[in-house]
Amino acid sequence: MSEDLDAADTGSPEDEQELYEHHRITIDKGQVPLRVDKFLTNRIENATRTKIQYAAEAGCIHVNGKPVKSNYKVKPGDVLTILMPHPPREIELIPQDLPIEILYEDDDIIIINKKAGMVVHPGYGNYTGTLMNALVHHFQNLPVSKTQRVEAELRPGLVHRIDKNTSGIIVIAKNELSMTRMAKKFFDRDIDRTYLALVWGDFKEDSGTITGHIGRSLKDRKRMAVFPGGEYGKPAITHWKVVERLGYVTLIECKLETGRTHQIRVHMEFAGHPLFNDETYGGNRILKGTTFSKYRQFVENCFEMMPRHALHAKSLGFRHPATGKYIHFDSELPEDFRNLLDKWRKYMQYRPE
Repeated sequence: MSEDLDAADTGSPEDEQELYEHHRITIDKGQVPLRVDKFLTNRIENATRTKIQYAAEAGCIHVNGKPVKSNYKVKPGDVLTILMPHPPREIELIPQDLPIEILYEDDDIIIINKKAGMVVHPGYGNYTGTLMNALVHHFQNLPVSKTQRVEAELRPGLVHRIDKNTSGIIVIAKNELSMTRMAKKFFDRDIDRTYLALVWGDFKEDSGTITGHIGRSLKDRKRMAVFPGGEYGKPAITHWKVVERLGYVTLIECKLETGRTHQIRVHMEFAGHPLFNDETYGGNRILKGTTFSKYRQFVENCFEMMPRHALHAKSLGFRHPATGKYIHFDSELPEDFRNLLDKWRKYMQYRPE
């Protein structure tokens, strides 16, 4: 589910379309017909019938490869699998009082405008100081409704992620039902989201689409790569359009149909337009421009001004997991990104012809 591969980025894969298999059960020959929710409640330790029903409602319980409702009756020979939006084993989350910007919150979801530099979830090299640590602390101090008390202990439910050094909007589920419903939305690509990115070079067109399977690089396991022939990886589609042309760099808006690891970063590198100052994908070098020493110094100053890749998760829209009402959230560019753009605008205004 989402984006970070190395210790600097979290250590866990981030493919938002991934569902993890938690249980696989082949029904015994002597099994009498029994509702699947009751069967699983009896079979799985610490599983409540309510949680099983939520999972079924979200399409996470499959029999013979197809999703079933909680009233499906299992029969001998059925292969039953439970797929969930998080790995079977999770690192214990330690509550930490860390500053976070909350854009919206209700009993079901919380919308965060994440600052660059904060890892989303604990992983190798980042066991504390993450957004999840901050949210566990935040949830502990919330008044807990009667419904939440019945369901379970309140904890953040991660349904997607953004890179450590990517800023912007992320949604977190606050209960089991919201988590399964939101995970299904991401799995079904029933989410509207846009990113802003500053990339190297100019484009001949004003808009376009990049397609190409994305998978882990065969040469460097800390990077992702595009496999246009589809021999490796998973399908990925990125739509882009020009927002502002700044000579040697371009501000673009990206809309994702899929949520592969590092999707925008690796797709833009593949297209010959790496993100500005993206160390992993070659954008931390001067790729376009002049040979003048003053220009070199200007770009170095830009790198210092924004010492991260220039990517911001601008907006997110979806139907609310409880009410079904469409909601949309937007965020402003952070200060470092705004200052970087202003610096390029001034350079374009006064650059030597």
